[in-house]
Amino acid sequence: MTVLALAAPVLAGCSSINEKVGAGMGDMIPQWAGGLPAGAPPRPGTPEYDRFMQERERERQIPAAERDKETQSKANAQAAAPGR
Repeated sequence: MTVLALAAPVLAGCSSINEKVGAGMGDMIPQWAGGLPAGAPPRPGTPEYDRFMQERERERQIPAAERDKETQSKANAQAAAPGR
């Protein structure tokens, strides 16, 4: 009983460490092994996420007709770029 009472705080401390490590490790798992898909947005709280949200807001403000033209021009530019 004493061993269990002494082990409980140690195990409780590991849970907070595993929570932080688990979020980072999920980003390192390849897509074929069940990791994040290629088009997944960045994690909240990162500078990349802030830029992603600003870009989404900017695109939301563009009228639909212009947005379609911009999407087509981006798709053409990516198709023309070799090695991507």
